[in-house]
Amino acid sequence: MPENNPPLSALADPERRAAAAGQVMSSGLVVLALSLLLGIQPVTTDLYLPALPAITAEFGASLAQAQLTLSGMLLAFGLSQLVWGPVSDRFGRRPVLLAGLAGYTVAAAASALAQSMEALVVWRIVQGAAMGASVMCARALVRDLYCPELGARVISKGLTGLGVIACLNLPLGGFLAEAFGWRITLLAPALFAAAALGLVALRFRETLGTPNPRALAPSVLLRTWRQILAHPTFWAFTLLSAASYGGLFTILAMSSFVFITLMGMSKFGYGLLMVSMTASYLFGTVYCRHLLVRVGVRRAVTIGGGFSALGGTLLGVLALAGVDTPWGLMPAVWLFAIGHGIHQACGQAGAVGPFPQAAGAASALSGFLMMLVAFGMGSWLGLTVDGSLFPMASGVWFWGVVTALVAWGMVRRVRL
Repeated sequence: MPENNPPLSALADPERRAAAAGQVMSSGLVVLALSLLLGIQPVTTDLYLPALPAITAEFGASLAQAQLTLSGMLLAFGLSQLVWGPVSDRFGRRPVLLAGLAGYTVAAAASALAQSMEALVVWRIVQGAAMGASVMCARALVRDLYCPELGARVISKGLTGLGVIACLNLPLGGFLAEAFGWRITLLAPALFAAAALGLVALRFRETLGTPNPRALAPSVLLRTWRQILAHPTFWAFTLLSAASYGGLFTILAMSSFVFITLMGMSKFGYGLLMVSMTASYLFGTVYCRHLLVRVGVRRAVTIGGGFSALGGTLLGVLALAGVDTPWGLMPAVWLFAIGHGIHQACGQAGAVGPFPQAAGAASALSGFLMMLVAFGMGSWLGLTVDGSLFPMASGVWFWGVVTALVAWGMVRRVRL
């Protein structure tokens, strides 16, 4: 069945109605919307990373405070999805997207004007809460329009678009920080969100076929969450995504300090270095689509687990061996990033797959648990950073092994 014709005649009536609404949008527009809605996350997390040491120095803040601009934002991002998900099941994806993107634009602009680290942390937290609407709705609308296996292929295309955006973030952030100062790296996400808001306002059509008028009733919401949390498929794919993101978050949170502060790279050079990681992630998303067609979801995830374990273990071994050059460490990061490109497409589609009538709530819970892992990792890094490579290397090593264990164990046993 062609991917620009998402509805399947065998699906339930609400799904056919959702697909009919989605047909107003071309498949290209759906992928573009997914790329922007998912891409707002790396824009928020990556673009300012080259400037993070300068921000920390200007405000005279500690490294733990600096980490809060990332980990605090991600915790708010995760928590907010628990609200946005049921709201979108009740009122639809489009109004939630409009509200979230508008709030994000305002918060991003305010963060660029912050006069203290405390104010910056607060506005970044507001940014994260608003960003939850965008990413949650992106995952939910895929389930609105597509069956789970086809959804994994479609979301992998959106993640490829995310990868292209992420490729531009770090070198652009390095250039902006060098040329115009760190505040511009915090203002740029506001412009990105404004562009996404314009696309949603002008071109996006509602994908939820039948809103649930009782989605926000406490008894219904608690029953829905209980059913989702009791489903082994949800846990298998959510833990897959969360463990893989835990490793990526470790790299994002620590790489600027390791490569710029510890190893002496320029901000722009660091940006180019990280482009190579994103290119590996891009390869992983494309390779994922190839694997899904050739060998299916389980085998694709099994192969991805191999990349995750190999990359994490190699980085740990290189650190123990005393390798202290950026390009000497990057082969391990590339391997991990390829695995991440495979796991995110399969994990995000798989977690919401069993819940066509509650895709928003399932997407929200999955996203919350993923960000809870990131917040916990950020808190741990803030306490254990010692001016060496080892916190980053050991963190990626740990999450690489955990990702592989989930891929080789839990995912293989669940019903797809």
